[in-house]
Amino acid sequence: MSRRPLVGYLAAQAVSTTGTRVSMIAVPWFVLTTTGSATRTGLAAFAEMLPMVVCQALSGPLADRLSARRVAITCDALSVLAVGAIPLLHVLGLLHFGALLVLVALAGALRGPGEAAKHAMMPVLVRQTDVPTERLTGLEGAVERTASLAGAGVGAGLVATLGAANAVAVDALSFGLSALLLLGFTRRDPGARPVEARPRLGYVAELRSGWDFMRRDQVLMGIGVMVAVTNLLDAAWSSVLLPVWARDSGHGVAAVGIVLTTFSAAAIVSSTAAATIGHRLPRYWTYLICFVIGGVPRFVVQALHVPLWLVIAVCVVGGLGSGFLNPILGAVLFERTPAELVGRVSAMNIAMAWSLMPLGGVLGGVLVAGIGLSPALLVVGGAYFLTTMLPVVQPRWRELDRRPDQAPSQAPGEVLGQTDDARTSSATKSSLANTGGGMTNG
Repeated sequence: MSRRPLVGYLAAQAVSTTGTRVSMIAVPWFVLTTTGSATRTGLAAFAEMLPMVVCQALSGPLADRLSARRVAITCDALSVLAVGAIPLLHVLGLLHFGALLVLVALAGALRGPGEAAKHAMMPVLVRQTDVPTERLTGLEGAVERTASLAGAGVGAGLVATLGAANAVAVDALSFGLSALLLLGFTRRDPGARPVEARPRLGYVAELRSGWDFMRRDQVLMGIGVMVAVTNLLDAAWSSVLLPVWARDSGHGVAAVGIVLTTFSAAAIVSSTAAATIGHRLPRYWTYLICFVIGGVPRFVVQALHVPLWLVIAVCVVGGLGSGFLNPILGAVLFERTPAELVGRVSAMNIAMAWSLMPLGGVLGGVLVAGIGLSPALLVVGGAYFLTTMLPVVQPRWRELDRRPDQAPSQAPGEVLGQTDDARTSSATKSSLANTGGGMTNG
């Protein structure tokens, strides 16, 4: 089979992720330098994040109705206009703060569904390219991590050389390039049921059916909750605990960059390895081992005030473990979700992953202020360990090792209350669904 759709998809993800990281640097810097207000800078970030998460969670039925590919291309194309209007109105002298908030909120409202739709394209790519699930999710993870790491440097460089407004313009162009790559390289799914032939329940009912499916599948719901909590704890670590440790230890801000870069670089290596050998590994034990080495050790070594070289060594090992996680969890989500629910479950999964992250900084700050840095690190690390080790006491998590050719634990029709025809369709397509690209562990 042709690998052209896969190449186009990965290239679009690389461009889109790089652009997103540029925006994460350029937009706050633009607001700060043009308004001089840290409060307004924070308000702008909130104005983008809130509609992003909300619209992401609500966009699933749209992707299922229209196709994930169409929604992804449309959102990217419209994002060119929404994001591009910021530097354009700035040049024309028409960008007051209220207009800026509207535009960043619109950009977030488009980015959320667009990212969810891109991840929901994965089942079609598996069918079209005949690539093992873990290989595809591993490649996507490696591309996303690499683009995230490079995008931060690109964003800082663009802001320094071209200015924040022009860097935002580059972000707008990245959406256009992503849309063109998806349009030119990926293909529609010829096996999909025509839109008019699909059961139509009404938008709210369709949204609820996706949530009901996740809620009644203990493994999928467990993954969603686990990722939301670990992302909260990771955000507390990276935004507060790590910088405070770097300051108090005397290593300075350079240590923050070294630790994060080391962890990310090691995760890129292991994500690439997962794309090669992930489909041969036992998922359950790989999950447990990788979370043990990728989670609590980094909190412990920082709490014990060990030398910097040992912290870096632990981050190398932790990053190597972390890179295997998303391909495994993504494959499980992909295989357990019926094809007609892929948009809804994918969107909800990503929204859950993001939902608690804005509270991470608050949690970290409250803990450091209340009990001190070392106890805070141990508390967060302990919570991380307990959250990720719950599968040890929950037998259903053993189903991580169930492959697509094995019968699912429940027929999707039992969850959705569908007609007999729809129930038959769900059962025959139960292995064609979601990817865990929305998860951001490590």
